[in-house]
Parts: sequence; structure tokens; C-alpha cells
Amino acid sequence: MTLSNSAHDALVAVASGGGGEQGSTAYVIGIGAFVGLLLLLWITTRFNRDR
Repeated sequence: MTLSNSAHDALVAVASGGGGEQGSTAYVIGIGAFVGLLLLLWITTRFNRDR
């Protein structure tokens, strides 16, 4: 197997999702991002009480 074949196989695996736990990982990332944004919103509103 040459280097280009290895790189091609790796890129195909990444593009196709790479594994069987795609759905649960997407939910974890989505929920984590949502909680992070809510935390940033809460911090912003605490520092901006005078408006």
C-alpha cells in the first residue's frame, strides 16, 4: 500500500463519518454548544444590568 492509498483511505473514512456512534456524538456536541451559548448569554446579561 502506498502513501497516497493510505491517505485516500483515511480521507474516505473521515468523510463518511468514521464510525458507528455518529448520532450520539452529534447530540452531545449540539447539547454542549447550546449549554455553552446559554452560559454566555447569562454572563452577558449579568454584566449588562444597567441597560
